Amino acid sequence: MSSQRVITAIDIGTDKCVTLIAIQDGETEQLRIAGFAAIPSKGMKKSQIIDLEQVLLTLNESLDAAERMAGLEVKQAYISVTGGHISSQNSRGVVAVASPDQEITAEDVTRVIEAARAISLPSDREVIHVIPKDFSVDSQTGIKDPVGMTGIRLESEAHIITGLSPSLRNTEKCIHDLGIEIEGFVFSGLASSQVVLTETEKELGVVVIDIGAGSTSMSAFVDGSLEFSCSLPLGARHITQDIALGCRVSLDAAERIKTHLSLDKTAQMIPLPGEIKPDFNKRRRQADQLHLSDLNLGDDSEVYSKRSIIDGIMAPRLREIFSLVGEKLETNQLFPLVPAGLVITGGGAKTISICDVAKNTLKLPARIGQPTAIPGLLSDVQDPVFATGVGLLVFASKRLGGETHNGFSFSALTKNFSLSKLKQQVGKFFKSILP
Repeated sequence: MSSQRVITAIDIGTDKCVTLIAIQDGETEQLRIAGFAAIPSKGMKKSQIIDLEQVLLTLNESLDAAERMAGLEVKQAYISVTGGHISSQNSRGVVAVASPDQEITAEDVTRVIEAARAISLPSDREVIHVIPKDFSVDSQTGIKDPVGMTGIRLESEAHIITGLSPSLRNTEKCIHDLGIEIEGFVFSGLASSQVVLTETEKELGVVVIDIGAGSTSMSAFVDGSLEFSCSLPLGARHITQDIALGCRVSLDAAERIKTHLSLDKTAQMIPLPGEIKPDFNKRRRQADQLHLSDLNLGDDSEVYSKRSIIDGIMAPRLREIFSLVGEKLETNQLFPLVPAGLVITGGGAKTISICDVAKNTLKLPARIGQPTAIPGLLSDVQDPVFATGVGLLVFASKRLGGETHNGFSFSALTKNFSLSKLKQQVGKFFKSILP
């Protein structure tokens, strides 16, 4: 066991709290999922904590279930973050090569990334990730790894993701109250991209849309590098709320209707009520009827049209989500740069007709992104719902394995949190010596 590492990922969502525990072999770097749990979330709204005590209970239940399955005790974890407070920007840093023979070293790369990191931020915001896009050595651009090259002037453009400090501290408090040390916060869109994208898609240009219950994370890749990140204030729960209002049912009933329709493969084949001809097949007419009694939600008199709910209630909300995505792409002039289209993941990706709505709204290719295969509980976690959690594990394994991202160590992508740990250790030291 000494050559093995235990990696824990916690994805605190509006609808579910997912905990994944994996074991990484120290020699092969292979991940094996040992335990997982998905517990309904309480105390969350729009991916933000609104009740610390409820979130603490949810986290405790999720951790306990995952620990029992894995037979391991969790001491550190990587935590996903998303929500309306997430923002990003691109920054450029420039340094002179320090070596007398002008050979670029890893220390030069670190210095130029720190130079790009030096941006002006409000006092209530902090850096979550600094992700280098590419490097320039003198007049040569587009370099992915400049170490070992010769030059005088080293430049780098980096993608910086920031978050609201109070929101991060609230999450940090809940995790620390459980006795868990935070190894790093990871933007959910970045985490999901680790396991749902191919390298070809990244090189061509692609957008990851991670649709959660309370918000939607968006990450755009251009020429293999992360170009834009944000979080939209709409999610799958808004579709549920629309169904509840349109059908005059409870939120729980609306969620069951949405899930039932998304699993009903024949629902998309039924014409709209206005398109039904007089000689419409009786059997297909009956197939369009949704009896709430079949879902144990009401009596036989409550009957709705499946196509009316799908195209009249669910599709407009999906179009609104993808319209917001389109606005972000248009504002940042990214439409021509993402020919690979959209990769949709997260729990909301299982909504019926979502790819068709995305294609019609944005005129881009679209597909559903599932986590890539990881040994262990493969069939259980190979689902868009677990994309962020599995992505956290892969992100962590690359960081622990010392793998680089565009020539820059993964360990530096969350460097601000190592500084946070240092402050905590210094604080503990002074507390131990003070009377």
